Amino acid sequence: MPKVYQDKEETHLYGGTARKDSLRIEAIGNVDELNSFIGLAISQTADKEIKEILKDMQRDLLAVGADLATPLSVREKRERIGEKDVKRLEEIIAKLESELSLLTKFILPGGSKEASLLHVCRAICRRAERSVVSLKKQEEINRFAFVYINRLSDLLFTLARIANKRKGVKDEEWS
Repeated sequence: MPKVYQDKEETHLYGGTARKDSLRIEAIGNVDELNSFIGLAISQTADKEIKEILKDMQRDLLAVGADLATPLSVREKRERIGEKDVKRLEEIIAKLESELSLLTKFILPGGSKEASLLHVCRAICRRAERSVVSLKKQEEINRFAFVYINRLSDLLFTLARIANKRKGVKDEEWS
């Protein structure tokens, strides 16, 4: 008879285990979901610059997930998201915003298929951010993991606007 796997409702992390319903696993799962949706967005855009930015995000998000999976008490060498990664996002945002007109009203998420998917990614990123904040209240984490996710949502918003502009689709203002 085949051996039946006994799930103990825990998962292995760097330096130990965690319950599958813990805040740490929730945050890691939200980052993973975001990374998957960014993969979908990549598959739906032809814009080479946007595609490259999104691929870099995916690589960074794997590092964020590994960072969140590694408690700060673990001294092993693990790549952690840092200030240089946040600065890189801010530089990309500034460069892209120079192509856009200043927003004076809220816009509705949508427009082109690419922009719509990027708005979905932004909303998932905000959920990931909320879960990282909850984890941060409970456990000490690398503060740049939170800062990176926060800036990433701003970049996804900017990319959605850029995608619409480059497709010739006007952002619809909320009135």
